[in-house]
Amino acid sequence: MFNLSPAQLRQAADLKEQIEQLQSQITALFGGNGTPAPASAAKPTRAKKSGMSAAGKAKIAAAQKARWAKVHAAQAAKATPAPKSAPAARKKFTMSAAAKAKISAAAKARWAKIKAAKKK
Repeated sequence: MFNLSPAQLRQAADLKEQIEQLQSQITALFGGNGTPAPASAAKPTRAKKSGMSAAGKAKIAAAQKARWAKVHAAQAAKATPAPKSAPAARKKFTMSAAAKAKISAAAKARWAKIKAAKKK
């Protein structure tokens, strides 16, 4: 609309004037208060949608709760099986002081060997 030429704008203004004149002639013919009613004034009204009754909603909610209870019960049964013979709890592994000293000495020897190779 912004890139219209002046001639096109003038033509649009002339057409609008003609429409207004014709509108006033129609109003004079049929009578009225002289001002035309806006085109968007009469909106069609929608019929109210039929909803679900409270009893129907309650039945659906109860059925859904029953389904979820069944699912949760199945999951709980899988999660906690009946103890047949539970394996003994594993003892936590602890290293003796002698074993720690042996590993430490071996690591120190490896690093000493690597550092000696770098100096050469």
